Amino acid sequence: MRQATVDMTRLAAMDTREAALLLKGVREAALKGGRAPLAPRADIRESWQRMLRKGVDPDKDHRSGLLPPGEIERRRAASPLAELLPVLREGLVSTSAASDAVRHIMVVADAEGRVLWREGSASVLRKADGHGFEPGADWTETTVGTNGVGTALVTRRPVQVHSAEHFVSTHHSWTCAGAPITDPRDGKLLGAVDVSGPLATMHPATLMLVSSVARLAEAELRNRHFADLARLRAVAAPILCRVGGRALAVDAHGWLAGVTGMPPVDRLALPVSFRPGRVWLPSLGLCEAEPLPGGWLVRLVDEEARAAGAGASSRLVLDVSRPRRWSLEVSGAAGAWTRELSPRHAELLYLLALHRDGRTAAELAYDVFGDRTRTVTVRAEMSRIRRTLAGVLDHRPYRFREEVEVEVVRPADPADLLPHSTAPAVRASREEPADAAEPGPPRGVG
Repeated sequence: MRQATVDMTRLAAMDTREAALLLKGVREAALKGGRAPLAPRADIRESWQRMLRKGVDPDKDHRSGLLPPGEIERRRAASPLAELLPVLREGLVSTSAASDAVRHIMVVADAEGRVLWREGSASVLRKADGHGFEPGADWTETTVGTNGVGTALVTRRPVQVHSAEHFVSTHHSWTCAGAPITDPRDGKLLGAVDVSGPLATMHPATLMLVSSVARLAEAELRNRHFADLARLRAVAAPILCRVGGRALAVDAHGWLAGVTGMPPVDRLALPVSFRPGRVWLPSLGLCEAEPLPGGWLVRLVDEEARAAGAGASSRLVLDVSRPRRWSLEVSGAAGAWTRELSPRHAELLYLLALHRDGRTAAELAYDVFGDRTRTVTVRAEMSRIRRTLAGVLDHRPYRFREEVEVEVVRPADPADLLPHSTAPAVRASREEPADAAEPGPPRGVG
């Protein structure tokens, strides 16, 4: 018989002490390998499992050294999150300030889990100090256990953590709800925003509020990006009119501002280190890059060089060994190219590396969603990937080309593979021994 799972709405309706005792029983049963009347929620269970594998002590208060004030200020100044504080403050801090009954704080952390800003109720800020939840603190899972900041950064999803759902017992008097914030320009994880407070402040709608405000913040970045593209387009238009052959004007993230002599693309995938001069791009071949105010002018060298570059890819390294950042390196006779991957693209490329014979859209839909009918979503994502990796990927079925050598760099512990992923095929890979998950050697040509 399937075990019932903790329900946050029912939990909120219970007496605070009764709810905390219930969750404490769920946690104790999970830590001892027993069975409680209710099972922990999926994100909480998986986080607890990560903590047990990492050897985090569930009964010891973990603290990190605080960043020095100068380093905090440096990170604040460099973070795009600084631009979003008015949006976050309006959506989350004003709510707290307007109510005498509900007292909580807003916390903003960077992608490394370091707390950069805190605002809200003065009394709750003092309580947060008692937990070490202060500017400069490391609030990653591996330091303080399951929590609204660190767990959201790992899963890339909003998460609510209440009382004994915190892995470390010293945080059981605390409740929090956090959501990741991703840069819509390049898909990079910027950090997380969290609302925290004493147990009485818990409400099931808090998670929806935090998630909505995080999406508003991302929308603000997107609107600013559109404005930047419009300015670049005005600069690039007269230049593209004078350029012979094929060329594109793109911003620093590769988004198109103008094109001449070739079909337009939504975005040109640029390598991590992009400099003026000749550069090889898997989607275009050999190009010449020149800086523009706010972007780049990219000119294709010639048809012959482009064709040679597109077919010269010989080695691909997919690095999924890190918990929050994944990359792809493509190299060959024409040059090398490295790019960070979005969570979804990391999943899909990993699955294609496992299946060198290829996967149909229906098979990938089942691998990722457990539903063979979700082919439209898969085809859309694979179309985006193939625009970036035209010289590496084939389709019908989707697969890496036979002549391409593929290497996958995995985490030391298979259970740490793509921790954000809920894809059934990725979850199955986490449970396999490391050698069992190795893809076969690349097939020879001919």
